[in-house]
Amino acid sequence: MVKISNNLDNTDKNFLATPEVIQMLSQEKKRVTNTRIIFLLGALIILIFSYRQSEINFLALFQRSGNMVEYIQSYFPPDFSDWKIYLEDTIITISMGLWGTVLAAIAAVPFSLLASENISPVWIVQPIRRILDAMRAINEIVFALIFVVAVGLGPFAGVLALFVHTAGTLGKLFSEAVESIDLGPVEGICATGASKIQEIIFGVIPQVMPLWTSFVLYRFESNVRSASVLGIVGAGGIGVSLYQSFGAFQYQKVCAILIILVLATSIIDLLSAKLRNWLV
Repeated sequence: MVKISNNLDNTDKNFLATPEVIQMLSQEKKRVTNTRIIFLLGALIILIFSYRQSEINFLALFQRSGNMVEYIQSYFPPDFSDWKIYLEDTIITISMGLWGTVLAAIAAVPFSLLASENISPVWIVQPIRRILDAMRAINEIVFALIFVVAVGLGPFAGVLALFVHTAGTLGKLFSEAVESIDLGPVEGICATGASKIQEIIFGVIPQVMPLWTSFVLYRFESNVRSASVLGIVGAGGIGVSLYQSFGAFQYQKVCAILIILVLATSIIDLLSAKLRNWLV
């Protein structure tokens, strides 16, 4: 037995520790290491470099706050004279977000399974992940421009743009959920002689379904917001009216459109929360 002295509340307290305890304490990882210090310094350097590249100037923001106030005042009072048109366009926008999310969720399931290291071999995982990276990296507006050329002006181009971009995002999130599962149930099902598909259906899907549901509902809310600006490139929805109002300097109509969008998003958020609680 070894005697160890420990200072606690300025009172010397002695206790006995076995060699096993001493060995365990000696193997405990240090909180401050050279690697962590280097990592912290590197992070600080990156932050400083990014600060300079971004040309952040909070002083200019406060100095020109008067211009912002004057500009915002031009939005009021909101002009709801065309509220029926805005409401119809908002419904189209929500429909675009809904179908873009549904199609993306369907496509994300096989993508995520193929991109999960604990399910698929590395020679499949890496190419699929790069495809998902490309789908995520390109903005919805760029995809909308491509699909407008392919299918013409209208909401369908917006749905396709949201579908491709969201499939990349959900595929990534879904695969991370799959990689964090407990493999015990999967191995148990495998021991019964089940096929790979049966392992996924009965061992993987039940474990990840709650997370997948939350991801899909969140992306639906996000896609409604994204769909609201796709009209700028002719992909339909409320973005068309928003772009036209901005172009005509009709800021009071812009304000009315933004209020309708905020209300629609708030309603979707409340409904999504209730649906999430019911499903999860």
